[in-house]
Amino acid sequence: MSPANDGKPGCRLYLITPDKIPDSQAFARVLDEALAAGDVACVQLRLKDAGDDAVAAAVKALMPVCHRHDVAFILNDRPDLAARLGCDGVHIGPDDMPYDEARDIMGPDATVGVTCKDSRHLAMELAEAGADYVAFGAVFPTTTKDGATPVDLEVIEIWAETTNVPCVAIGGITVENCEAVVKTGADFIAVCTGVWNYASGPAAAVRDFNAVFVRLA
Repeated sequence: MSPANDGKPGCRLYLITPDKIPDSQAFARVLDEALAAGDVACVQLRLKDAGDDAVAAAVKALMPVCHRHDVAFILNDRPDLAARLGCDGVHIGPDDMPYDEARDIMGPDATVGVTCKDSRHLAMELAEAGADYVAFGAVFPTTTKDGATPVDLEVIEIWAETTNVPCVAIGGITVENCEAVVKTGADFIAVCTGVWNYASGPAAAVRDFNAVFVRLA
């Protein structure tokens, strides 16, 4: 199971969990409602500064919810844990483990996605090495990640026009500002606070994002 367009229209939603999940079971119920509300390609578990036991507990609670909705489950940063816990894939940044090492750990069938910040050159190198998708961002100011590199939407647009490797746009994206990003041709839009902190709730955010995607497809 990996994030893909699967014949569905236009852009798709790539959900990123909050950095802290105090109650995995309670969050699993919120996640279940969100995934039932509309199309989501994958969920990335991103627990910064959490110990291995806490990450494992979150995977145990959340991955079955994703699989019930046919949604891929990706772990951030930790190929070793992702492989051991049976996650569908892993997402790594340029300062994490090198792509080749992550691929060796995950195996040929798992999804390995990579952050490329604003660099099409890095994205091309990693795509040629076999990365399943590349992520560009931050496209808008974000409070989720300190020191995020700003990226011009033209970088994503050129990538979408010239390559077949899927790309993810990330950083400060909300229902209100996503239209310009969708129009670049990005395959996926990664969202964290734009879903979990949405005024009408996460399920409404998923519905509203998908309404934009369908309208612009």
